[in-house]
Amino acid sequence: MLAVPFRAPAPGAVWHAALQVHVWVGAELPPELAPYDPPPYTFERFLEDELNEKPRPLPMARPMTPRDQQCDGADVVAAHAAAGGRVFLLGDDPGVGKTGTAILAVKAIAEQRDVRTVLVIADRPAAITIPHWARSIAGFGDGGIRWCVTTWDRLAKVSKLRFDVVVADEAHMVRHTTTQRWKHWKAVSGAGRVKDAPYVLATTATPAHTPLELPYLAPEFAVRNGESIRDWADLAKKLEAHGFHVERGRYGWQWTEDAGRRRTDLARLQSWLADADPPATLHRPAPWGPVSVTGTPVALTPAERVAYDSEWSEFRAEMQLARRARQSARGRAALLRFRQKAGLIRVQATVDWVKAQVEAERQVAVSVEFVETAADPIRQALLDAGIPVAAIYGGARSDLDDPEAERLRFQRGEAMACVFTVTASISLHAGETLPDGRSASRTPRVGLFHQPRFSGIQARQITGRTHRDGRTSPWRIAFAEDTVEEQVARVMVERLAVSGSAAGADTSSLREIAELLDADWLPAAALTDP
Repeated sequence: MLAVPFRAPAPGAVWHAALQVHVWVGAELPPELAPYDPPPYTFERFLEDELNEKPRPLPMARPMTPRDQQCDGADVVAAHAAAGGRVFLLGDDPGVGKTGTAILAVKAIAEQRDVRTVLVIADRPAAITIPHWARSIAGFGDGGIRWCVTTWDRLAKVSKLRFDVVVADEAHMVRHTTTQRWKHWKAVSGAGRVKDAPYVLATTATPAHTPLELPYLAPEFAVRNGESIRDWADLAKKLEAHGFHVERGRYGWQWTEDAGRRRTDLARLQSWLADADPPATLHRPAPWGPVSVTGTPVALTPAERVAYDSEWSEFRAEMQLARRARQSARGRAALLRFRQKAGLIRVQATVDWVKAQVEAERQVAVSVEFVETAADPIRQALLDAGIPVAAIYGGARSDLDDPEAERLRFQRGEAMACVFTVTASISLHAGETLPDGRSASRTPRVGLFHQPRFSGIQARQITGRTHRDGRTSPWRIAFAEDTVEEQVARVMVERLAVSGSAAGADTSSLREIAELLDADWLPAAALTDP
């Protein structure tokens, strides 16, 4: 089975539609196909080993020593599995070591029951996250189990396969049930099935914004309440039946805005998971403390102020027209255009700030949401200033090196700045142990949000790229002074924290941001979805 990139030539190989892979039959690969030889634990290698009489031997791996905290966490997960649990939520803070804990937990579960195959679903980009998981599995030891590592974007390819254990990394990726991703998740996770369902280990430091965004935990809620798993397929209705303060709104089910009722709902939800015996969740805060996030005002030049005010006026007029006509698509488009143009106006300020940090002997991680109006111009301006820049973009870019190569350039200190659009599953912290066994540069890291983020889930995930594994890294939020961006940034700084124990962020911050932008009539996804 070959891992052939899209539209790449594969002479001699045949596309197998049923397996969704290129296949070559023979004792060894010819030189022209050697670049497509799939690494261990990948989807293609998993299929190959399943079909061949004898799996290929695995190369020697660099051993990884688990921390006590990871071993303790694995014991808690294994106890839950032994007691007949369905889904466990591992909600440790970013950088605490959820990957190692999950691998150790799977091996412990395999000592209790017959576990032959394990599916790991990682976040994007695949070029970074799949090798990371593969190295970790090999380093901690695969326990003689057949592992298959894929990403959420590739879930369709494994949706017809059956696994004994499923590890859902960044499980908040399936917090919405109206997507194709959820359909494939139901198939691989056994959600709704009473029998022959795999044990699911959901890992995320940011589970959801509201209880309504926890459908992936519904099977466990059913077990804890002694109810039918199929009845919990409609999470909103079951929450309502259990007295949660949810109700139907213009865009579907909504959570109450009453702060007291929210606290009551969260306490009950967390008790279902944390107060069970054994518990169905585990959350451990980072022992090195929470991340420091502060605002960084940008004083616009007279020309920039004129441009910003013009864009703001145009946005307000367009949003009002969309609101009166109830044209949500038009409203979303107006919001997107305004955010892109507002960020473009501040590019030079971000570049100047990065240059100052580099001169102060710091490495800088710059989080952006948009490529053409933020990532590209920031990257190019830094390169023009003689500052080496790594670029990790969520989409495919033929003119850039692969994401892992870019990440390693930054980690080795060859690039003093990293401009990235991804929100999770990459490590940019100082002192990280790299794949070749060497350590990343120990130069202090600082982070900058080029624009205030609306989603608490995304914001917290992003700060965890550099503030992790015992390394502290302060973050700043850039905004145009005396504009709506300043008000949004204030809300973000005040309400950044997302509950790590069960259901999510204080969603009143989203309502406040929506009101500031005259977007409170749009569905919440207009602000929270990337």
